[in-house]
Amino acid sequence: MDNPRARPMTPFQERLGRVTVQWMTGMNVVAYRLSGGRVAGHVPSGAPICLLITTGRRTGRSRTVPLLYVPDGDDYVVVASRGGMGTHPAWYLNLRADPNATVWVGSETRPVHARDATEEERRRVWPKLTAAYPHFDAYQVRPPRHIPVVILSPA
Repeated sequence: MDNPRARPMTPFQERLGRVTVQWMTGMNVVAYRLSGGRVAGHVPSGAPICLLITTGRRTGRSRTVPLLYVPDGDDYVVVASRGGMGTHPAWYLNLRADPNATVWVGSETRPVHARDATEEERRRVWPKLTAAYPHFDAYQVRPPRHIPVVILSPA
């Protein structure tokens, strides 16, 4: 039998996923900020979470989203998976419009510059990403789009 996580999402699953993600994102950001990352700072598998603060491409307003990351030297690596949905997450589109952002890790913030990983970088960091969160492999085969891996480098 096929792995259900590897099948494309139905339109209903996409809508339900968007609502669920928005609600969970808001709760996670509040808990993270109030606790300095002690609460909501890791996924159940233990992989770390950061808060990525971007500038909305349409509104110009600050937007904050919690993301699983893996450190890579001085950089942070994140995945624009959106849970395997068929469209890119808003934070990724915001970074394409303005690659300057802020990363909040624990109780510290720092400015970063975002860029898509090269294919070579992607191959190198993908095993680290899937070790931190194995669902990324299923997400990669689910949508009809290339899931970007994003490098956040100190600005």
